[in-house]
Amino acid sequence: MVIKSVELETVCGYTSKLPQNHLPEIAFAGRSNVGKSSLLNTLMNRKKLARISAQPGKTRTINYYIVNDSFYLVDLPGYGYAKVPMEERKKWGAVIERYLHTSKALQAVFLLVDIRHDPTKDDQMMYDWIVQSGYAPIVVATKADKIKRSQLAKQQAAIRKTLSMGPEGTLIPFSALSKQGTEEVLAQIESFLPEE
Repeated sequence: MVIKSVELETVCGYTSKLPQNHLPEIAFAGRSNVGKSSLLNTLMNRKKLARISAQPGKTRTINYYIVNDSFYLVDLPGYGYAKVPMEERKKWGAVIERYLHTSKALQAVFLLVDIRHDPTKDDQMMYDWIVQSGYAPIVVATKADKIKRSQLAKQQAAIRKTLSMGPEGTLIPFSALSKQGTEEVLAQIESFLPEE
């Protein structure tokens, strides 16, 4: 897939009405600091389209990026950041859940986890929410450049086990630094879009 154009079209806060888009939506969920902005920037071949922050928990809105005037990449709020008050975390959880249950254009959900660690309780909860909403989550294991090649298989097996993924679930190791996994993620996105 060649990304020719991309722009941020809609930003929704937790009280905002979610747009009723007619073009397909591909959503990305992940814990704060898992590298979601880096992944989106790598996919879209832009340096600073999705804001990368040294301070986790920055994405507190649902951001809709229109790509090639033909589909949306939807950046969901980062979850599980401890310094965000519990009340606010609950609000964002409710927003993500509302999005998963009400978007009629949603085709697929990518869940990002950090390959260096077993998925957290929040990751497991998010995985289950996605499944309960009727989607098969595509898991992207970020920061793959931060572990030795010899550890890749072991870490992937641990992620599969913790999330109860089963052998048919898709798991893609990804690195924004080396670009490992970029083609695989783009191919997955393309598989959910109507043929041009």
